[in-house]
Amino acid sequence: MLHYILQTIVFQLLFLMVYDVFLRKETFFNWNRFYLLASAFLSIVLPFVKVDSFKTVIPERFIYTLPEVILGKSSTTVITGKELLIDASTVNSFTFSWIYVLYLGSAFALVLFTIKFYKLIAMTYRNPKVKFETAFLIELANSKHAFSFFNYIFLGKNINKEDKQTILTHELHHVKEKHSLDLLFFEVLKIFFWFNPLIYMYQKRTANLHEFIADSKAVKFSCKVSYYQNLLSQVFDTQKVSFINPFFKQSLIKKRIIMLSKSKSKQIHLTKYLLLFPMVIGMLFYTSCSDKTENGSEISSLEQYSYSLKLNEEMSDDVKIIHQKYESFLKENKDYVSWSIIDKKAGLVSYSVHAKAEKRPIGMHETTVNSTDGGSYLSYFNFDGLKTEKEEYTETAFLDDESLSFANIDQVPVYPGCDTSLSNKDQRVCFSDKLRELVFSDFNLDLGKSLGLVGKQKIFVDFTINKQGDIVDVKAKAEHPELEIEGKRVVNLIPKLEPGKIDGKAVSVGFTLPIVFNIQE
Repeated sequence: MLHYILQTIVFQLLFLMVYDVFLRKETFFNWNRFYLLASAFLSIVLPFVKVDSFKTVIPERFIYTLPEVILGKSSTTVITGKELLIDASTVNSFTFSWIYVLYLGSAFALVLFTIKFYKLIAMTYRNPKVKFETAFLIELANSKHAFSFFNYIFLGKNINKEDKQTILTHELHHVKEKHSLDLLFFEVLKIFFWFNPLIYMYQKRTANLHEFIADSKAVKFSCKVSYYQNLLSQVFDTQKVSFINPFFKQSLIKKRIIMLSKSKSKQIHLTKYLLLFPMVIGMLFYTSCSDKTENGSEISSLEQYSYSLKLNEEMSDDVKIIHQKYESFLKENKDYVSWSIIDKKAGLVSYSVHAKAEKRPIGMHETTVNSTDGGSYLSYFNFDGLKTEKEEYTETAFLDDESLSFANIDQVPVYPGCDTSLSNKDQRVCFSDKLRELVFSDFNLDLGKSLGLVGKQKIFVDFTINKQGDIVDVKAKAEHPELEIEGKRVVNLIPKLEPGKIDGKAVSVGFTLPIVFNIQE
């Protein structure tokens, strides 16, 4: 959800920047109207569009997540066969989520819209109306207001008679052009995206265009000088409703006069609208090739739901709190699933949250976990252990300069001290064991005490073993910068390895190493 909202806002910002810089001062009012409506719609739809052909341009980068290395004592839960025993006290607890704030804001925006719409409808039925060409004219007693809404033109009785015909002509063009539909479109967007200021900017720019369009058509039926005088003399307040077309709006009078006095834009300037095509293609390229699970902020937010436990032990209170958040998130977000990786040799089970579309390790079995509150979520377990067969891969997935999956190569990187005659399966185990030994022996366990940290601290270290067998591109994420530095320092101690290979050719392989640092008080 957060990733979608951010994409939408960024797309709208880009569209509006192009409009303000290149298009707003042009007199192609109907083209500008189309641009604003189309770009607002595209910004909402494009994040859902995936063009598979774009993915072949940039191959997918696979990262292999190694088993967690746990330093210090860890509390755990019970795994029996294929059943996960969960303390019922953790299931029914309420967990705050920002999604509730979004829902509450949308409900409030809907109520406000309903109230304004009801008042406008009530005004329509309370006042007498007469047929006026393709619209209905409604006179407002003791008022100088003038505005239109769909097929209704509201006109105050106190407006000068000599000005009424000009105003009626202007408002009639709003009716004929169906400008109210545009404004209602943005009203609906404001209900769902009430927190997004760009929607309000879109609506304001569209409303301004409506006035320019109506002015340009109405001025053809009257003298320009008298039309200007009418605009200058009739500067009154009007109904503060965002989905009507008011004639009198003080902040817009100057802009309307400037636009009326401008000479028509040259036809060659229509080529500016071609900017829309490369922008849309670039956005499609981004949405098709990006994976929200690889986004740094997304990965960071999902890490809070990860935890590891030893087999055949009960959950501690701290782990129950994490598990509660873990389950609540999965039940509320059906685009995400849990992975439960069992490392039989280490006696550990690692739980984590991933996007449903994310590539899973082979040998994972789908299971539906049901809670006593009626909620459920999908979970993937490797009850039988990871398979040893090589997974099928496509030619485009493994280009020379890309890092490959640890599970998808003919020969995995060989750690010094591991027997090169071993199978890929045994090489993976040896690699993990050697890396675990390195972390156990070289990680500074006194760091937690010196930093004043307690409880479970997670460090995620990303690194790549390149074609030469060297450790490169080491990055780390942790709640404390010193832990990130320590994680990178330890990984950089990995000696030169024999690189991974496909068809006898050396390739780069990417890894993520989770380190859990349990610090006792």
